Amino acid sequence: MSCRLAGTRKPAEPCSIVILGASGDLTSRKLIPALYHLCREQQMPAQFRIVGVARRDKTDDSWRAELRAELEKFSRTKPIDEKAWQEFASRISYCRGDLTDGETYLALDRQLAAESLPELRRNLLFYLAIAPTQFAQTVEQLHLAGLLQKERGQGWQRIVVEKPFGSSLPSALQLNQELTRFAGERQVFRIDHYLGKETVQNILMFRFSNSIFERLWNRETIDHVQITVGEKLGVGQRGGYYEEAGALRDMVQNHLLQVLALIAMEPPVSLAPEAIRDEKVKLLQSLRPLTPKAVARQIVRGQYFAGIVDGQPRAGYRQEPKVASDSNVETFVALQLFIDNWRWSGVPFYLRTGKSLPASASEVRIQFRPTPNVLFAAQCAQQLYPNALALRLQPHEGIALRFNGKVPGTTTEVRPVRMDFSYNTEFGAYTPEAYERLLLEAIAGDATLFIRRDEVETAWGLVDSIRAAWEGKPLTNREFYAAGSWGPVAADELIAASGQAWHSPSP
Repeated sequence: MSCRLAGTRKPAEPCSIVILGASGDLTSRKLIPALYHLCREQQMPAQFRIVGVARRDKTDDSWRAELRAELEKFSRTKPIDEKAWQEFASRISYCRGDLTDGETYLALDRQLAAESLPELRRNLLFYLAIAPTQFAQTVEQLHLAGLLQKERGQGWQRIVVEKPFGSSLPSALQLNQELTRFAGERQVFRIDHYLGKETVQNILMFRFSNSIFERLWNRETIDHVQITVGEKLGVGQRGGYYEEAGALRDMVQNHLLQVLALIAMEPPVSLAPEAIRDEKVKLLQSLRPLTPKAVARQIVRGQYFAGIVDGQPRAGYRQEPKVASDSNVETFVALQLFIDNWRWSGVPFYLRTGKSLPASASEVRIQFRPTPNVLFAAQCAQQLYPNALALRLQPHEGIALRFNGKVPGTTTEVRPVRMDFSYNTEFGAYTPEAYERLLLEAIAGDATLFIRRDEVETAWGLVDSIRAAWEGKPLTNREFYAAGSWGPVAADELIAASGQAWHSPSP
């Protein structure tokens, strides 16, 4: 079986994919399954190699056996295609070494130098599946070993880093400075798996290729926008991480602000990666700054206590492992944000995300301004429902439009009805996993779906202003919520102040 590129896409260049930190969960749960499926579906370059680097003592064969066993659990297709696996596994090798030791990188260099095809020695994609605290040292060691060069020469080298990209604006600035000491900004691919979701990518297509909606996408017709990213799972075993991050750093700084940027950005001059990323940055820079008084009015945090999720009891956050018994860390955040530009002046954007909610579902809801209630006022007892457009990002990807219709009969009763589009029903084909798309784009050198340095820093500036306003202030009773509910009372009050209510996405 060949792993050559299929279809009309320009063939990707042969390359070696080096996974640093290859013994971690990310490699077995996400990276290897994604690469296997790309190979199986003939999306990979004709020639490629995968080299895993980690401390544990393994051989090529033992690592392949481990990956095969894990693939049985995490593959999106069952059973495993044995012929495809054998072809894929023949391209996998292992390099044992400690990432803090320069000798490891010299051994990696020797292993790559043994490849017979020149492109496999020169075209290198380094995936940093390691803790962010190791990013800077690892990139420096790659450079010292001659594996990563900032200046362009023969071939290319790229590094892929996972979030979090720092923990504050100062730390993000420092991290970006350290990364770009040895790699150009165009070589750094900051991965946010949320941007790999097909429906998130479709936002731009929907906005700018449909004249019906494109001309409505502004303050004159839109009343407000809601973005909800709900998670049914609690913190679980990630209590230690969450005590440091919280929902604001974990979700708002990246996922929610990225979706907001795509929903509200101006049309780019082209579909070139930098043109799209330029407009995202402009949008983020247009967000109204948050003073401490504004934070008190516009931002709500919350923390779940014991409740019922799917009919099963769920412990409160403070009872989770590695969580302080008096923790004030937020597991829920709701925000009212304003964009100070011509298109969106005066339109509130409501964002919310949380753990232990009733459903794991993500949705963007565009609520249009209501029509004047004069024409049907005498005949209709109730107010007319405003039109609304829902972009379902997960799990049931699709788009729904709500409009008013007359109930059949002799009365003038009005009822909202829905026009629904489902990706699965319309296209039938399986939507690729986010990591499949993102890895393929990184191999191709297309940075459209990756986060640029100034995007990261702008987002951290907003988040830091919120955290500074929260500093030293304990959670209030109105900021706690029962596991299995849609968040604290304070979040409902936030949106109710403008005469609106949250719309909860379907699970």
